[in-house]
Amino acid sequence: MSNATIKHVNPANPTAAKPHIDLAVRHANEGRREEAVASYRTALESDRSVATLFAFAKLLDRMGHDEEAIDLYEEICYLPTPPVNAMINLAVLYEDMGELVRAERCLRRVLTLYPNNGHARMYVKDVCAVKTMSYDANAEQQTARRNAILDTPITDFELSARARNCLKKVEIRTLGDLLRVTEAELMAFKNFGETSINEIKAMLNSRGLRLGQGLEGGFEESYRREYLDQLRLQVAPELLELPISALELTIRAKKAVQLLEVRTLGELACRTEAELMGMKNFGSTSLDEIKAQLASHGLSLRVLE
Repeated sequence: MSNATIKHVNPANPTAAKPHIDLAVRHANEGRREEAVASYRTALESDRSVATLFAFAKLLDRMGHDEEAIDLYEEICYLPTPPVNAMINLAVLYEDMGELVRAERCLRRVLTLYPNNGHARMYVKDVCAVKTMSYDANAEQQTARRNAILDTPITDFELSARARNCLKKVEIRTLGDLLRVTEAELMAFKNFGETSINEIKAMLNSRGLRLGQGLEGGFEESYRREYLDQLRLQVAPELLELPISALELTIRAKKAVQLLEVRTLGELACRTEAELMGMKNFGSTSLDEIKAQLASHGLSLRVLE
């Protein structure tokens, strides 16, 4: 319902209103709509019957006075069993104004009272389709905005040359890359000191962000799945499905892979150097070993770009 006060339909004095209603009809038929509106307003002072309200609401609807038409239709629909045409017209106006929830609710009421009404069935399908499209569009817009933010280059942020160089060396080039690593992973890199870490954390904190945030809520897992789908278009799927045991790894490297819960070559190729180097007791020797083994199969670790 609109914010207008809903009045109970009450034909107080239809006899007094009839001349004004007849005049309104004549004006409308002759194309003098403003005069018809004035006559209907006078008629409503003594007669707020369903017929008068409906006729006036239809006229306002055709003239594009949607809000006032809605007020009158709502007054009619306040009745326990309002006319079906009033409810359908109201639903259509709701839809035109983007009030999709109200439109659907109105049409559902029609179908409750008149289950076999074909127009209501058709309109409710249309409204539901528009709602779905609207939700999809909003989701796409939100995804696009998020991706645009995550793709912001690190060079756009106020960081010291030392901090920027440290990030560049570990292939962290965008905000998204930075949010997908933890503090422990950064500390594991050579020449990445506490001063640079604190500087980066302060920059993120000023924007309501933090290290490792991109790993939460399934974000990173979703990102890896997308990357794996891309790999399947570039290399043989059966290669990606080979078990980790197909690699000749030392015990230390195998343990690191097990801790990451990586089972196949494809899953390992979705990981980055930063993720591996963040593992406890995992050094550059083990990293080089894994990179060499992947290379022997025509694969490599995912590069942050």
